[in-house]
Amino acid sequence: MQEQKLAILAEERKQNVIQTVKDYGKRLFGFIRKNVNTDADAEDILQDVWYQYTNATATQTIEQVSGWLFKVARNKITDKYRKKKDNRIDDFQYENEEGELQFRELFFTLDNDPELADIKKLFWEELFAALEELPASQRDVFILNELEEKTLQEIADAAGENLKTIISRKRYAVLHLRSRLQYLYDELMNY
Repeated sequence: MQEQKLAILAEERKQNVIQTVKDYGKRLFGFIRKNVNTDADAEDILQDVWYQYTNATATQTIEQVSGWLFKVARNKITDKYRKKKDNRIDDFQYENEEGELQFRELFFTLDNDPELADIKKLFWEELFAALEELPASQRDVFILNELEEKTLQEIADAAGENLKTIISRKRYAVLHLRSRLQYLYDELMNY
């Protein structure tokens, strides 16, 4: 009787994992992919998330599955970039399917690490000083896209501008920030 109950519980857990993969697999992969450089990196991280999920469901009850999955994915993305030491800014920036240049991983990498507190503070000070040097149109696009997480299409629609114009403004902002802050990135990567 006990063996039968354990077999039923194991089958329920298996079906729960299968259903969770069906429910969240595509969204989770999309989230991870927009925050890493390659499909292969995204697949590796997704596999790590599913592995951690199957182990966690065997030992604990997860109340908010969606939030838990995305939190683990975000942590795995951050861990991936923290392990890299010989990177340049280009390793943190990538261009997604819509042609948008992204820097979010650099922002994630600096979160909640007491050892990097001074560099984090300096980074934000230097970033905002460099942003102030930009024309308002470029600065606004960068802030809306990178810090407020609006898509370039959303920004273009709200401003009544052509998407290519918005992409161009973002590119000029990124080029300026890259050259202006390169020394800080080098220092961070050598930390």
